[in-house]
Amino acid sequence: MPSKSDHKDKKTPTEDEAGADLATRTRKRKADVAIFLHDPDEEISTVEMSKKKQNESQQLSSRSEAHANPHMLIPTPDKDDELASPNFSSFMHQSLLSARTSPLPALGWANRDEVWKNMINKEQTYVRDKQYMQRHPLLQPKMRVILLDWLMEVCEVYKLHRETFYLAQDFFDRFMATQHNVVKTLLQLIGISSLFIAAKLEEIYPPKLHQFAYVTDGACTEDEILSMELIVMKGLNWNLSPLTVVSWLNIYMQVAYLNDICEVLLPRYPQQIFVQIAELLDLCVLDIGCLEYTYGVLAASALYHFSSCELMQKVSGYELCDIEDCVKWMVPFALAIREVGSSALKHFRGIPEEDSHNIQTHINTFGLLDRTEAKRVTVAEKNQTSPVPTGVLTPPQSSKKLSCTSQQL
Repeated sequence: MPSKSDHKDKKTPTEDEAGADLATRTRKRKADVAIFLHDPDEEISTVEMSKKKQNESQQLSSRSEAHANPHMLIPTPDKDDELASPNFSSFMHQSLLSARTSPLPALGWANRDEVWKNMINKEQTYVRDKQYMQRHPLLQPKMRVILLDWLMEVCEVYKLHRETFYLAQDFFDRFMATQHNVVKTLLQLIGISSLFIAAKLEEIYPPKLHQFAYVTDGACTEDEILSMELIVMKGLNWNLSPLTVVSWLNIYMQVAYLNDICEVLLPRYPQQIFVQIAELLDLCVLDIGCLEYTYGVLAASALYHFSSCELMQKVSGYELCDIEDCVKWMVPFALAIREVGSSALKHFRGIPEEDSHNIQTHINTFGLLDRTEAKRVTVAEKNQTSPVPTGVLTPPQSSKKLSCTSQQL
């Protein structure tokens, strides 16, 4: 019978052999990993490294252009060679944005100058292209009107906020500017996908995916919306946080009605007045001509039509000469709204009273647009200057403007 010592002696060489074999396998595995990780194009990359260093300055400049222009062309089978971002330099809004003085009061939670600077920079970054319809010969501006009008109706049905609609409108316009030859059968899919993205960004409880598919009446499936969602976000280069026109209007109204406490986080303005001006903007954004102006200019022009030049300058930092073209362009829309009258503030079940004005509502779009076109012809024939439509904020046409404005504030 073998002794314990004999058994131990036999076990020791086995462990030594196993340890040696393990070390050998470990070294071999490391060698295999090294071979696996070896880049077959390493030599080519090394050769091209010098070229990359020489073009470093060009790359930096291209990066800055990409930051200023969030548009990106989506790779598709028929345009794989057109991956460069389209040049929108000719469509940059020409305005004196940098010269605008900050109307914001002193803020307890941030530096007002830095906040204002960030707002101005964002407006300069999110540039839109008025001429993008030229890239889509099969589309007409009226198709955009029909789509946005339908999105407004969807927003009211699902009690979505105005900010959600205007985000969707911004996503749609900027995405279409990155594409070519889009057919009209895809417009509804792009529109509902844009609203799907906007709702997830803005709403606390956004509608479910199947609800967005349901409102298309079978035209868009859930899988198609999900696929288009990714395409749209890639096309926008994931730049999904513009300062919309209704955001600017909210800021202007808040500054106009500031009290001694200077609390800007909670709304202080009358809801009905906000709804009246917002309806003018709802009508204006349906016209593709609105893409020529920045959101800040559009909101300031709408406020001008319902108030005075002094109030507009105080809350926006613009001079009248900065927004004069937009004010004149907006005249037929303002006249149509004045002729029909503004809608009353709507109340929705489950929506707090103080948030009712923020819910997007649907207006009689096509009837108002017909009136707008008739007013545009009349204004062109008479060649009249921009009138100030009657509104709640409209001051008397006399030397008492300043005193009246100060009383309102």
